[in-house]
Amino acid sequence: MGKKKRFQAETEQQHEENPLNSVSELINGEDISDEPKKKKKRKKEQQHENISDKFTPTVSIAIPSSIIGNAQSHELATRLAGQIARAATIYRIDEVVVFDNNGCSMDDPTTVGTSEGDKSHAAFFIRVLRYLETPQYLRKSLFTKHSGLRFVGLLPPLDAPHHLRKHEWASYREGVTLEEKAPNFVGTMVDVGLDQNVAIDKALGPGIRITVAMGTDRDLSTGKLHQVVQSTTPREEEGMYWGYKVRYAPNLSSVIDNCSYEGGYDYMIGTSEHGKVVKSSELSIPPFRHLLIAFGGLAGLEECIEKDKKLKGKHAQVVFHSYLNLCPHQGSRTIRSEEAVFIALQYFQEPIDRALQKG
Repeated sequence: MGKKKRFQAETEQQHEENPLNSVSELINGEDISDEPKKKKKRKKEQQHENISDKFTPTVSIAIPSSIIGNAQSHELATRLAGQIARAATIYRIDEVVVFDNNGCSMDDPTTVGTSEGDKSHAAFFIRVLRYLETPQYLRKSLFTKHSGLRFVGLLPPLDAPHHLRKHEWASYREGVTLEEKAPNFVGTMVDVGLDQNVAIDKALGPGIRITVAMGTDRDLSTGKLHQVVQSTTPREEEGMYWGYKVRYAPNLSSVIDNCSYEGGYDYMIGTSEHGKVVKSSELSIPPFRHLLIAFGGLAGLEECIEKDKKLKGKHAQVVFHSYLNLCPHQGSRTIRSEEAVFIALQYFQEPIDRALQKG
């Protein structure tokens, strides 16, 4: 088969496998199907580059829930969780994974009403993280009163871009669906933290958190239907950091195996005092789609690996692509987990930027 025929056959097969390629046949509204094949191929390559440009790489951190158990009081545990939330927000982390070392089988330990879930360190940790990430005007609707949240009022706010005030207007706002009927019984009413609720173009049940495209028209009295978008849209379209997601994993191996992103984590970094010492300015991270940075508890990641049935016996250098000591000249014999997160995320700023520029 000639090269041209083979390229045409491969292109037709790609169209069948990925409808996105069929859509990309249109450029600026013009059909290019009759153009010369070389020009068509060049435009297809440009379109592929444009699609790749729209993809936003993610950075996740994994932290053991055991660090909560080391806190001396409920208040100090809350402050510790708050420090992790602040670090994740300051450094624009996309996902925080809280994992256990005890082989717990709970899918989501924040389930209210089960004694096991309510007493779990992971349940407490996740609940505080999710509460702090939620815009203030949505918390009453999305969180029931819980003893695990009794000290959150002492924590400094995250003040993330999606934590908007009443007087602030933005292209997107987080909202919660209401029982109130929309005008003309079309769509659903949503509380987006403004003086007036807005109507969306979808029929949804009450109590669901959604991201709403607000547009530029600030007159909410018109009853205009607003569009529901993915929570990733503000970042993809306007580069706005839109908070972190929180995931629970029963052990370290499930952090890796149950990645919430398609294709999994393509680069994973473990942090430990036993890791390799590399200066931040000299660290090379390859271009990535989904990066994971893992932290250990009191006894480090080595203990997490040893207690994991699937990873037991493996060296950390095998589990992770890089295993690094980020503070080799520490004056204290121990670095607390909340301190390690801040140290690490600052250390990785430049290497991550260089990796993204390569991509």
